[in-house]
Amino acid sequence: MALPPDFTLLQVVPELETGGAEQTTLDVARAVIAAGGKALVATRGGRMTARLEADGARLAQMPVQTKNPLVMLGNAARLVDLIRSEHVSLVHARSRAPAFAALWAARTTRTPFVATYHGVYKAQSNLKRWYNAVMTRGDLVIANSDFTRDHVLAEHQLDPAKIVSIPRGVDLDRFDPAWVTPERVAALRAAWGIAEGDRRTRFLLAGRLTRIKGHLTIVEAAARMKAEGREDFLILFAGDDQGRTEYREELVKAIADAGLTGQIRLVGHCDDMPAAFLLADIAILPTTVPESFGRTAVEPQAMGRPVIASAHGGTLETVADGITGWLVPPGHAPAWANAMVRAMDLGAGKRGEMGQTGMARVRQLYRVDVMCEATLAAYERVLAARAETA
Repeated sequence: MALPPDFTLLQVVPELETGGAEQTTLDVARAVIAAGGKALVATRGGRMTARLEADGARLAQMPVQTKNPLVMLGNAARLVDLIRSEHVSLVHARSRAPAFAALWAARTTRTPFVATYHGVYKAQSNLKRWYNAVMTRGDLVIANSDFTRDHVLAEHQLDPAKIVSIPRGVDLDRFDPAWVTPERVAALRAAWGIAEGDRRTRFLLAGRLTRIKGHLTIVEAAARMKAEGREDFLILFAGDDQGRTEYREELVKAIADAGLTGQIRLVGHCDDMPAAFLLADIAILPTTVPESFGRTAVEPQAMGRPVIASAHGGTLETVADGITGWLVPPGHAPAWANAMVRAMDLGAGKRGEMGQTGMARVRQLYRVDVMCEATLAAYERVLAARAETA
């Protein structure tokens, strides 16, 4: 079975600022349009909206990011109207709070409902477990890694036939070193205040400024490196605080207290991540809690850069230890310092060889077109199952 000719997809995602769920929303919308369907996205909006609309998808702006029960009820009513007026074929939710409104609207209109687990949600109580389980109450659950699939099965005792693992894909047209001009890299270097003659080894941590991303582990590791006489490195934290000003201030203070203002820079949000990874020598992903997939461990490999990542979660699948990068115990600053020094001392030639191996592996396992094909196949499966029971 193929997607019907009048297929219309409605994806529901809190916002379109930055992140893996948001990028996947755009990728799948583009794939549906390429297959001849229509793509709608209900969201609060954000900086990625222009890209969504440029691809031919349509935005339905509403406050689906809220956890306010009254507003969620209003969102459900708005989604019912949208589903009916646009003849939506399938609803795909990508976060828990929007999923409540989306599931209610889908059931009201008898529309197939799919949800993607983009993260590993911890439940400390039965109430929280019930809240998380909204993602499992539709026709099919998509997990963005085998790690996530195993977690969902253990947490919710779901029928294994009701969940499919579809690893997140990377846009290999966008993340292709051959397509990044030297001018783009030079512009980023200038914007980040890196002198052209600066030969220090550059590490890049790409991710929003939040504690779980592990910035403080890297500050401590850098302090150890400096105490041992190593100052031939520059660490770049690329990401904004998204309102977490207290954590940003804590981070700035920790860097200053450690005497690392010359070695660590907070460069803010970056719109040109392919150029950012080329500007870097090594990407780092020091998350203190498991990433369900870890997009910023895969994208740099697509750009030919080795990765140092925390040894848990999805990165156990995406980083081949000692082959495309290194896996390090999470939160263990001495181990991180050792790994970073080892990567520096390996030299550009050997790191380049690791980068080429990583690039080949990403192109084999994590292409965005493979992810989109698998997602559309999941939609087809759900539509076929609904047709059989109609």
